Amino acid sequence: MRICGIDPGLRATGWGVIDTLGNRIKWVGDGVIRPDSTAPMPARLHHIHEQVSAVLATHQPDCVAIEDVFIAKGVASGIKLGMARGAAMVAGGNLPVYELAARRVKQNITGSGRADKAQVAAMVARLLQITPSGADAADALAIAIAASHEKPSETAPKTASETAPNNGLASAIAAAMAKQGDQP
Repeated sequence: MRICGIDPGLRATGWGVIDTLGNRIKWVGDGVIRPDSTAPMPARLHHIHEQVSAVLATHQPDCVAIEDVFIAKGVASGIKLGMARGAAMVAGGNLPVYELAARRVKQNITGSGRADKAQVAAMVARLLQITPSGADAADALAIAIAASHEKPSETAPKTASETAPNNGLASAIAAAMAKQGDQP
């Protein structure tokens, strides 16, 4: 299955595409979309929509995973983030969209829901054996990786207990850390 993770933002929208095969994950591509910060809001949102649409057309994912809404610093910044998120989600057309909380993504990737951006980026680099195109791209790849272990089966609904992280991710994390001489 091919998953496109999106880390939305008005200044920088990260994207990352992975393929999954069983418990294995493989990097396909990543990048950052940077709208002109001096452009009017509609133009910035249009740019995000167009660029995410181009990424999806190029990489043909089976689904999209996006960071869920979180409490922003203020109402205005939360609304703006929501608009960027919406522009990215609409670009997905009829693709299934999985929404994941930032804390859950961090928990899936690093084992701690309180991990910082550097810890997430380091683990993404270890798991995929690449250097992401930037912090926003690393976050998007983390979202895609977490979604590969969180998304419900397309053939049967899952209960809450069945959506817990599976042993495949834990095994991949342990293997990546073992290569580095670290302990999980």
